[in-house]
Amino acid sequence: WLFLRMLEKGLAYKKSGVVNWDPVDRTVLANEQVIDGRGWRTGALVEKREIPMYYLKITACADELLEALDTLPGWPERVKTMQANWIGKSVGVEIEFPYADDPQQTLKVFTTRADTLMGATYCAVAAEHPLAARAAQDNPALAAFIEECKQGAVMEAELATQEKKGMATGLYVVHPLSGEKLPVWVANYVLMGYGEGAVMAVPAHDKRDFEFATINSLPIKQVIQHRHKHIFDRPELYGADDYTPFTSGEWKDWYDDKGIGETVNSGEFNGLDFPEAVDAIASALEKKGLGAKRIQWRLRDWGISRQRYWGCPIPLIHCRRCGDLPVPDDQLPVVLPEDLVPDGSGNPLLKTPSFLDCACPKCGGEAQRASDTMDTFVDSSWYYLRFACADQHGAMVDQRVNYWLPVDQYIGGIEHAILHLLYSRFWTKVMRDIGLIELDEPFRNLLTQGMVLNDIFYRKTEGGRISYFNPAEVELRSNERGQRIGATLKADGVAVESGGIGTMSKSRNNGVDPQFLVEKYGADTARLFMMFASPPEQTLEWSDNAVQGAFRFLNRVWAFAHENADSCRLYIMNGAKQAERTELSPELVSTRRNLHAILQQANYDFSKFQFNTVVSAAMKMLNILEDVPDSSANMRASVIGEGTGILLRLLSPITPHIASALWTELGFSADIIDAPWPEVDEAALVQDEIELVLQVNGKLRGNLRVAASAERALIEQLARAHEQVEKFSEGRPVKKVVVVPGRLVNVVV
Repeated sequence: WLFLRMLEKGLAYKKSGVVNWDPVDRTVLANEQVIDGRGWRTGALVEKREIPMYYLKITACADELLEALDTLPGWPERVKTMQANWIGKSVGVEIEFPYADDPQQTLKVFTTRADTLMGATYCAVAAEHPLAARAAQDNPALAAFIEECKQGAVMEAELATQEKKGMATGLYVVHPLSGEKLPVWVANYVLMGYGEGAVMAVPAHDKRDFEFATINSLPIKQVIQHRHKHIFDRPELYGADDYTPFTSGEWKDWYDDKGIGETVNSGEFNGLDFPEAVDAIASALEKKGLGAKRIQWRLRDWGISRQRYWGCPIPLIHCRRCGDLPVPDDQLPVVLPEDLVPDGSGNPLLKTPSFLDCACPKCGGEAQRASDTMDTFVDSSWYYLRFACADQHGAMVDQRVNYWLPVDQYIGGIEHAILHLLYSRFWTKVMRDIGLIELDEPFRNLLTQGMVLNDIFYRKTEGGRISYFNPAEVELRSNERGQRIGATLKADGVAVESGGIGTMSKSRNNGVDPQFLVEKYGADTARLFMMFASPPEQTLEWSDNAVQGAFRFLNRVWAFAHENADSCRLYIMNGAKQAERTELSPELVSTRRNLHAILQQANYDFSKFQFNTVVSAAMKMLNILEDVPDSSANMRASVIGEGTGILLRLLSPITPHIASALWTELGFSADIIDAPWPEVDEAALVQDEIELVLQVNGKLRGNLRVAASAERALIEQLARAHEQVEKFSEGRPVKKVVVVPGRLVNVVV
């Protein structure tokens, strides 16, 4: 239903586009799903194909998606930066280069460095650019090179490191200001999906263009020089490696620094800094009708067509007579058949007449449903809204969403930063604009948990598929020094390949069965290890040996609770009331202060999702409780009982089973889940005495215990009289006493 509303508003549309095609899964892959030129699931070499697809116009919301990141203080800066970079707002100039053989047609390029236009010595286009196809019609060698490029890298990071290759098209364009003819090349470092699929190449001031021009012996023309010419005469001030005079024989980083230069060899535009040159050149282009300033986005519309059985069906019907028509609202939703078994030969819906064949909603003639399904990120972009109105069967959502949403706390992996999280934000804004909801953003706070890592083992089949094996199924081989030298499958003894350490996932079959851990150590041990081994936002490398440390700690908690059960029950029998401070020994007062200081820090750590330090706090607390000094039964029970109750509640969110069992067994209350969270006793944190570092002439000579409220004069008096001061002053008179409140005393002699 929503797709059809988007279609009506121009937010969904169909066009042909070049896509990544997995020949094994026989479906489209997003750029992010292509790894080293291979499909992320199958490992097959990805092909480039041009096919008709449906797109969602996410670029219509690009500006709001970018600006609204500032309204999300509860999101990690890393994620917001990733989204901002992915959206990629660029302010620059669109420039048109007329075709030399047909000036009515132009080659459009977008650049953020219009100040270097007079240094353009060639233009380069992507393999999929129409100009490349035109040139290849009568050039078999170029056609073959274009096909080679289409099978190359698809991500910018890969393009940046791969060898720069190209071939001249034999076509020329005209420089819009100088009138000079520039050759057009097809280059593998230009992507059709970014900008206009074409670049003006300025080798003197762009590293990629420089490398390409050097390989292909193309002209390199300097049009930017350092505005402070004396810089080259003072290498000791600026660094000889960074600021040496321009030469076409070697690239230097300052060549593309727009903040330090002024234009040269640029005719009427000479002597201008970056903003001045951009303004002047953009104005000159606009007067000639060959360019203008504009904003461009790195973000591209979201191609949602998939050739798979799973996913929401695209609700369209194709009639030979009437064309593509929407499925009438009263026939929604379109439901996928449930008895299909994919055979690996492509989309099974294409072989299912009972699903495909239907009547045209306009003329009543024979027609077929669209066989493509939507990218599953469509479904995950709004599922959380249904939690607020799951019993609503007559609409996507209802007004209860506006009460319960946005989500207060969202937890998800960093890998979703530029996919699911961005798509969800877009989907929310679309639903808002259509009037379904009133939200601007879907998630108020975001925690991106790290991934749990484990070994990856696999084999490649002759057909290009990859079969993954669980680490538990693999036998590792090591040399005499304990270094891994190979691995074999236990089932057949044949070698398997190691894929290193990677995120646990079903697709790579490298997860750890929790049942094994539960049976050997208990569920609480597994939970405690996971929480303690790493901060939640960082990765965790799985280690069976490290689990044993968590197991030992919980055994200590269990033993301590049973050894001190009588003290806990006495504390409860006395009404679970804390003894008066004046009744406790100084040692017990100190113990309580330490317990509540740890609780105060643990509460803060909980609020910041720093669970590893919460576990550390529980460990410190147990150490303190195990060393509670002897005292009267009631006084000792008062501290032991209070401390044990705090410890168990602190552990309960992490190790709920042992905490609940001990809580009930010791007689605290019926169920720990109903108990109030422990409160920090501010009075317990007050120190009667403090310990200051004692120095003589700046050297540590001991400690000085004073009342927490002691005046400076008293502290000086006590310091002068301290035995260590008398010893190390060696009879010399005291010149002065320096007191740093709460920290130290330095006696100068």
